[in-house]
Amino acid sequence: MSKWVIGVIGGSGLYAIDGLQDAREFLVETPWGVPSDRLVRGTIGAVEFVFLPRHGKGHRLSPSAVPYRANIDALKRSGCTDILSISACGSLQEQYAPGEFVMVDQYIDRTFAREKSFFGPGMVAHVSVADPICARLSGLVGDAAEAAGAKVHRGGTYLAMEGPQFSSRAESHMYRAWGCDVIGMTGMPEAKLAREAELPYATIAMVTDYDCWREGEAAVEVTNVLEVMAANSARAKAALGKLADALQGQMRTPSPQAIETCLDYALITAPDARDPAQLAKLDAVAGRVL
Repeated sequence: MSKWVIGVIGGSGLYAIDGLQDAREFLVETPWGVPSDRLVRGTIGAVEFVFLPRHGKGHRLSPSAVPYRANIDALKRSGCTDILSISACGSLQEQYAPGEFVMVDQYIDRTFAREKSFFGPGMVAHVSVADPICARLSGLVGDAAEAAGAKVHRGGTYLAMEGPQFSSRAESHMYRAWGCDVIGMTGMPEAKLAREAELPYATIAMVTDYDCWREGEAAVEVTNVLEVMAANSARAKAALGKLADALQGQMRTPSPQAIETCLDYALITAPDARDPAQLAKLDAVAGRVL
């Protein structure tokens, strides 16, 4: 057993956490480059949080430019036991209205311009992401969001698009036909990288709009998204306080999905064929098995 240390990756509209006690900023250097911004460590009650704004303060980084590998490595290197992603998204289904939260449990990855793995030439690994979300963490966060007053949908498929442009109407209808529920630009490869780093990961997908599939509905505009985003962000911050209340005094046990040991059977490259330089870069992510 160990204590909970929750890494929080804040998406569009969420660039700080209110109510962090003893908050202190620090910069983490990683073999994968510099993370999106300085990390902030602090506590809410007795629960420790490490916050990182995904797009950097002032929203400097587009979805394709986010240093996903550096971000996950930095959170792992900082001692995080679990990662919560808070992200804005569009709705692809009538029942998911702007202002509501979706605790997604599946992804379809349509990104194409991003590095998607810590592993590669010199150290190959194949990690299962059949169930990319930590069900325990997602349940705890969903309960906390409801306690904070949000309407929460449990489960849903997140379509990760490259962006930075929003969908065409044809694309939006296609994603609906695939059975997708929400659409965003940052869920992948973040969730895959968290799994490679053996970090349980969950997402609050905060609905800001109905994408562009609705007949007679105006196309998505940033101005409309920002209005809903402000209210969503306030509820997300409140949910973190409720999550801290729920975890107060609890010791953390390994996730029921055995995420913390998922690399045990994922490494493929024979020990005598492994590249020492690549292994050195994996010290935080996979040092447990290397």
